[in-house]
Amino acid sequence: MAMLSQSSSFSNPPHKFSSNTQFSFPVSPFSVSTSKFSPFSPRLLGNGNWVSHGNRFRAKSADPDADPGFSQEEDAVSSGGTGTTPSTSFLSVLCPLLKLFLIGNTICNLEVISLPVCLSCFLQAGDPSQERNYLLEVATSSLSTLSRFPWGSRSLSDSSQSEEATTVDPPTRLQLFEFEACPFCRRVREAITELDLSVEVYPCPKGSVRHREMVRRFGGKEQFPFLIDPNTGISMYESGEIVKYLFQQYGKGKSPSTGLLESTLFTGWMPTILRAGRGMTLWEKARLDPPAKKLELFSYENNLYARIVREALCELELPYILQNVGEGSPRTKLLIEASGSKSHCFVLQVPFIIDPNTGMQIGDYKKILSYLFQTYAMATV
Repeated sequence: MAMLSQSSSFSNPPHKFSSNTQFSFPVSPFSVSTSKFSPFSPRLLGNGNWVSHGNRFRAKSADPDADPGFSQEEDAVSSGGTGTTPSTSFLSVLCPLLKLFLIGNTICNLEVISLPVCLSCFLQAGDPSQERNYLLEVATSSLSTLSRFPWGSRSLSDSSQSEEATTVDPPTRLQLFEFEACPFCRRVREAITELDLSVEVYPCPKGSVRHREMVRRFGGKEQFPFLIDPNTGISMYESGEIVKYLFQQYGKGKSPSTGLLESTLFTGWMPTILRAGRGMTLWEKARLDPPAKKLELFSYENNLYARIVREALCELELPYILQNVGEGSPRTKLLIEASGSKSHCFVLQVPFIIDPNTGMQIGDYKKILSYLFQTYAMATV
C-alpha cells in the first residue's frame, strides 16, 4: 500500500477540476488557436511549417515522400465516417448481411467505416463483461502481437549504458485521447512505449459520453489520436506528426524503430481485425460518472495480456495513467516495487493495475477484467 501513494504521485495532474460537474476535465492550459510554442517546437518537422486550421494547430510536412493518405485514413476512423466513399457504400450493404450470422442475440450497432471495422462487426458478439473463451482471447491477442512485432515492445533507453539510465518524465504528463482499436492510435502508443513515457490516457470509444466531447472542445473536431502537451502548449492530430513530435521533443536524439511509421498501413489493422473490434465501442452498461481518481496501469503496447485489459478500459471509458514498462525500461523498478515481483523480466506482472479509488492492486489480467466490469458497471436498481 505504500507504493500506491508513491506511484500515484509521479507528477502533478495537468488539469483543473470543474466546479459544475462531479468529474474533472483535463482543461487545456492554453487556447489551441493562440498557442505559444516552446523554443524547441520549430524543430518539429525540420523544414516543415506549422499552419493553423480553425482553432487547432497542425503540422504540414515539407517532406516530398510523406504519404498524403495518412490524414484521410485517420479521418476515416475518427467519428464513424460521415463522408461517403465507394467502400463505405459497399459495406453499408454487406454488413447488415454479416449481422445475420452473429452468434446469439447480440446485435452489433457499430457504424461501419472501413473493411476492418466491417470484419469486426462480423466477429464481435457478446457482452464483454461475461465469461470469455480465454483460449481464444489469448490466441487472437498473441497473433495481434506477432503482427506488430517488434514495435511497441521495448524501450529505446535500453543500451550498453543502461546502468546509467533513469526514467525522466516531462514535468506535466502528456494527455492522449485515443481508442484501443484504432491503428493510428496504436502507432502513437507504440512510440510512447519506445520513449518510455508516462502519459494520461483518455479512451474515446464510439458512443463516448465524456472524452470525445473534450476532443471536439479542445481541438475543433472528433479525430483520433489527439495529443495535448501542456509542457509546450501544443495540441495536435495526425499520428505520424505526433510520433515525429514526440521523438524530437522527448527522444533525446533517437528515432522511431525502423518501420514503425510505415508499417501501420500494412499491419496496423491486424490487431483490430484479429481482436474483433474490442476496444472500439462503449459498453452499454458502463457507469456514466468517472472515478474520482485515475486508475494506473503498468503496461507496454505489444503485451498480449495488457492489450486485453486496455480494451476493457476503453469500453468502460475509464481514464488512466499509463506507466510504460517495455523491455529495458528503467520504470520496471517501480513495477517490481508495486507488485512485489522479482527483478527478472520474465516474472514481471504485466499488466498490473492500481485503483486508488478502492485500494485494489491486481496483476492477473483475468482478475483485472472481472474487477473492472464489476466495479465500473451501472448500478442496478
